[in-house]
Amino acid sequence: MRCSGPDARAIAARVFRSREPLRDRVVTYGEIVDVAGDVIDRGLAVAMDAPRSVTGEQVVELHVHGSPVLARETLRALLHAGARSATPGEFTRRAYVNGKIDLSSAEAVAEVIDAESRAAARAAQANLTGGLRAAIDAMRERLARVLEELAGAIDYPDEVPEPSRTRVRDVVDGVDADLGALVRDWERGRRVREGVSLAIAGPPNAGKSSLLNALLGEERAIVSDVAGTTRDVIEETFEIDGVAVRVLDTAGLHASDDAIERIAVERARRALAGAAIALVVIDGSRALDAAACSVLADTRGRPRVVLFNKRDLGTEGYDARGSAERDALSGSVYQTATIDAVRHAIALAGWHGDTVDLARPHLASARQADAVARAREALAHAGAVLGADDPVDLLAPDLLAAVAALGEITGAAATEALLDGIFARFCIGK
Repeated sequence: MRCSGPDARAIAARVFRSREPLRDRVVTYGEIVDVAGDVIDRGLAVAMDAPRSVTGEQVVELHVHGSPVLARETLRALLHAGARSATPGEFTRRAYVNGKIDLSSAEAVAEVIDAESRAAARAAQANLTGGLRAAIDAMRERLARVLEELAGAIDYPDEVPEPSRTRVRDVVDGVDADLGALVRDWERGRRVREGVSLAIAGPPNAGKSSLLNALLGEERAIVSDVAGTTRDVIEETFEIDGVAVRVLDTAGLHASDDAIERIAVERARRALAGAAIALVVIDGSRALDAAACSVLADTRGRPRVVLFNKRDLGTEGYDARGSAERDALSGSVYQTATIDAVRHAIALAGWHGDTVDLARPHLASARQADAVARAREALAHAGAVLGADDPVDLLAPDLLAAVAALGEITGAAATEALLDGIFARFCIGK
């Protein structure tokens, strides 16, 4: 239980009893008492004096046993002693306000909490250490130096020369190129961080559920020789190279007179339409029927992986495949080599198989990407001014706009409304 604020020590003293007084950054053993003064637990207290604390304020943390009852009663005791419950993201917001972290690092805290894969966790940790802030601050500094020279030339034209157009062009182009690299990493890395959606589709009895089980490494879906066993969409998650893949196993796509089965097929088609990647499974051991041909035709022209399954029983269907399926896989879902090939093909279709270096500074939210887009728009206008041989001092508004947009990423130009929107998505207690 974390208490932060000027009265943190006084409040903690009403809840925590120990033989020794609390000392800065020293763990102390003692008793936790409830609102009636009765001992409910024995635990640890850690005091951290301002400004050397996570929030930059006086902080006391009580470490109690993990029972929900004990945690609830300790919280009640703290509230009774004069504390109040933290709002979502309040501790992180106080850390930002008190200069302990910048806004991009604060957002990275939420990314750490929300991480659903190893790749997402690594990406969040990279920005948590201030890597993005350092990169953005360096760009703002380069633009600010040009602005300072422009201001001096405008205010003292007889004494301060204008910066050379060539140098200004180099700065504008250089910053824009660096921002362009951030945007490219944002587009590629977004899927890596957030994961990709994958829909397993195909005719009935092609081996879709068996493939799902093989990818998950467990018997998640019912496997049967009876066509139409899968009636509803099954959703699970697994990882490829640390990237989360949300997989949907759908009902077999085919025409049916059964009303319930038609509903299942319609749900399968909706899931397939909404997925980033289609994993099409065809029985490759026999001739392609109308259902198989229809699924193959409907999924052409979109990111997909095609597997002609049941190679151990024959390859008639695989051998008769069309030119659009020349790169299709052939194998058996019961063979490790086939599953490895499918996983590799998913990575190629989902994120081109690139290993995005998420350990370097990168954009981690749509808000940050929007700020970069506005900065690049301003720089593009500045480039047009330079290209038209207009007076150099006309660049100042565009460069100021770019600096301000980039300042929103680190919080140097953040408004209260912006902060409210960012911290509102945090969980209670962070």
